Amino acid sequence: MANRVIVRYRTKADQTDVNHKLVAAVFAELADADPGGVRYATLRLADNTFVHIAQIEADPNPLGSIAAFAEFQKAVRDRCEPGHEPHVEQAVVVGDYGVFADGFVG
Repeated sequence: MANRVIVRYRTKADQTDVNHKLVAAVFAELADADPGGVRYATLRLADNTFVHIAQIEADPNPLGSIAAFAEFQKAVRDRCEPGHEPHVEQAVVVGDYGVFADGFVG
């Protein structure tokens, strides 16, 4: 069974572009490594909020082998607005129109 999570946080204004670049590096390394067993998307909202949506089907989690993911996670809390640090929630798909079935559109 797939593990689905949503992670949401808001970065400090001066850290938003830094965070964006770190997240982009994760996706670049995922594309190169193509580890399988993971579907992953990140959204950046106008208020400097980032929303990560992941469906992990492999064990162990393929993100653990992505160096850029480790680099992104290192100081993520320091990049966040106080009180808006990453919040992880388990998610259940209620409806799906091609996101989880066919991957994410980049």
